[in-house]
Amino acid sequence: MKLNSKDLLSFAEVDADEVNGMIGLAIQLKEDLKRGRERLLLKNRSMAMIFEKPSTRTRISFETGMHQMGGHAINMTPSEMQLSRGETIQDTARTLSRYVDVVMMRIFDHSMLEALAENATIPVINGLSDSYHPCQTLADLMTIRENKNRLNGLKVGWVGDGNNVCNSLIYGCSKVGMDISIATPREFQPIQQVVREAGRFVDVEIMTDPAMAVRDADVVMTDTFSSIHNTDPNRIKRFLPKYQVSESLMCNAREDAIFMHCLPAKRGEEVTAGVIDGPRSVVWDEAENRLHSQKALLAAMLDARV
Repeated sequence: MKLNSKDLLSFAEVDADEVNGMIGLAIQLKEDLKRGRERLLLKNRSMAMIFEKPSTRTRISFETGMHQMGGHAINMTPSEMQLSRGETIQDTARTLSRYVDVVMMRIFDHSMLEALAENATIPVINGLSDSYHPCQTLADLMTIRENKNRLNGLKVGWVGDGNNVCNSLIYGCSKVGMDISIATPREFQPIQQVVREAGRFVDVEIMTDPAMAVRDADVVMTDTFSSIHNTDPNRIKRFLPKYQVSESLMCNAREDAIFMHCLPAKRGEEVTAGVIDGPRSVVWDEAENRLHSQKALLAAMLDARV
C-alpha cells in the first residue's frame, strides 16, 4: 500500500482505509516476527532520525524496525548537525533529501517539523512534537483492535492533560469510528481545531468530570501530567487527585475495559500502580506495538512491496 500523503505530521493526513491497512500490516508483521519469518521490505533504504529531546520507545522501535526490515537508521541530534551552527531547517531538509529515503524528527516546536516537511522531497514523520504524536496513535489503535477485535463503535475515555498524544488520538478516533470523551482541566484542553474537525465524524466530548468521561468506556487512557514539553511541577496540582486514573475510577468504565498509557508513567500521579500493573492494563503490548505499527508505517510511506 502507498499513502496518499507524503508526510505524517498529525494523523489528520491519513484516511480510514489507510489506517486500517497499516494496522492489518502491522499485525501481520508482528506475527511474522514471532514465527521467525524475515521480511526485508526496506532493504537498502535509509532513515535519518533527528532527536531534539530524549527518547526510549521512539528511538528503539524505529531503529530496530528499520534493521528488521533490512534498512538502516541514522541517529542524530541537532548539536551534532549544522543546525547547531545556524544552518536553516530548509537547507537541512534539502540536503537530507539527497541522502536518505525518509526522515523522522522528534522536536519541541511543531512548526519546525512543518518547515522540514515542506522543504523535503522525501517523507517526513513526526516522532513527537509539542502538538501531536501520530506514531503513538497508530500503535494505540493497533493495540485496541488486538484486544477488542474491532475499532468502529467503541468508546475511549481520556483522563488528564489534553496534550499532543490526546490531539493525535482524537484524529485517530475520527478515522476509525470511535467516540472519545476527554476529562481535563479547562486550561489543558486539546486543540480546538482538532476537536472541531474530528467532531464531524464521531462524538468528541470535552468535560471536567473524569467519572463521566470514562462511563461505559471500552478503553481508558491517560498520559503523564508533566511531560518533556511541560516541566513546571506546579501544573500537577491542577490534576491531582481529581484526574488520577484509579481502581475506583476504572469501575465507571465497562467491565471488560482496558487501560492504556503511552509511557513513561509516573505511578501515584496520573495512574495508580494498581491500575497500570493490574489485569486490565495493556501498556506493555501498547509499547511493543510501537515497533510493529511503525514498521507498517514505513513500509506504506516508502511503498514497499509486501
